Amino acid sequence: MEFFLWVAFPYICLTLLIGGMIWRWKTDQFGWTSRSSQMYESKILRISSPLFHLGIIFVGVGHIMGLVFPKAVTNAMGVSEHSYHLVATIGGTIAGIMTILGLIGLLYRRFVIKSVRLATSRNDKIMYVLLLIPICLGATATTMNQIFGQPGGYDYRETIGPWFRSLFMLQPDPALMADVPLTFKMHIVAGFLLFAVWPFTRLVHVVSAPVGYMTRPYVVYRSREAATGTTPTPSGWQPVDRSSDDYYTGGARPSGA
Repeated sequence: MEFFLWVAFPYICLTLLIGGMIWRWKTDQFGWTSRSSQMYESKILRISSPLFHLGIIFVGVGHIMGLVFPKAVTNAMGVSEHSYHLVATIGGTIAGIMTILGLIGLLYRRFVIKSVRLATSRNDKIMYVLLLIPICLGATATTMNQIFGQPGGYDYRETIGPWFRSLFMLQPDPALMADVPLTFKMHIVAGFLLFAVWPFTRLVHVVSAPVGYMTRPYVVYRSREAATGTTPTPSGWQPVDRSSDDYYTGGARPSGA
C-alpha cells in the first residue's frame, strides 16, 4: 500500500493529467472552457469568483515554494526557519480563508440558485466534490499541524518536499512519507486524485491564456426590431393575387380577362 500510494498512484495521476490534456485538446477544443454561468446569476459570482481564484493562486504559489524549492535555497537567501514558517503559515492561512469563502459562495449559487443549478451537469458536481475535498483537508492539516501543532509546526520540507521532488527525478522514495501526519497524507492523495480528473472537467480552463483576446476582431451585434415582435418574420417576397390589377404591371390585360 505504501508503494502504491507514494510511487504508483502519483505517476498514474500525472499520466492521466498530461495524457488527458493532450487528448482533450485534440478532440474537444470547443469544449475547452469553464462554461460561464454569469448570465444566470452575477451578484454572488462577482464576489465569490475573484475571492476563490485569487486565494487558490496564492495557495498554489505557496505549494510551489514549499515543495519545489529545497530548504537550502531559502537558507542561501538568508531566510531563517522561523521567518519562513511564520510567513508560510500566516500567508497560507489568509489564502486558505479566501479560497474557502470564495468556494462556499460558488457552491451556494451553484446548488441553491435554481437557474444555476439547472445548468450544472453531473460532471460539474463530481468536479466540485473533488475540488472541495483537498481544499478542506489542506486547511485541516495546516490548522492541526502548523497553527495548533508542535512549536514551529511540522517541517514538511524535510519529508514531503524531498519526496515530491524525487518523483520528478524518477527516483521516488516512499520511505520519506512514513512518518508524515495523516492529515497531510490525505491531502496529498486527494490532490493527486484531483489532478487525475482535471482534463475531463471544466478545470482545463486553468491552463488557458487569453493570448489572442486583445487582437481578436470585434463581435458585432445588430438588432432587428421586427424579430422582437410576436408576429412571424415575413419571407423575402409577398404573394400577389392574380385576380388583382396589381398583378399586371407594365402591360395590357390579356384578352378575355
